Amino acid sequence: MIMWKIISEKKLPLNEFSTLSEAMLFAKGYGTFVTITDGTTEIVGKFGVASVEDKVLPDGNSYTWTMRRDETHRGSRRKLV
Repeated sequence: MIMWKIISEKKLPLNEFSTLSEAMLFAKGYGTFVTITDGTTEIVGKFGVASVEDKVLPDGNSYTWTMRRDETHRGSRRKLV
């Protein structure tokens, strides 16, 4: 039976659930960054963020995102003429 474990940002175990849905619901209520893992897969983040408007999260924190292009990204490939 798969058990989904919730681990805090400080690597402390918080709880275990038999379904991912239950684990995600708990993580949303916990309200901070967590890791949910079944030992093989890891899902990380702050659960429950509904939307980003004007670069601000619903809790008032600012949202920033930067995409780094590398040689494997299509937009960075050299065009052969």
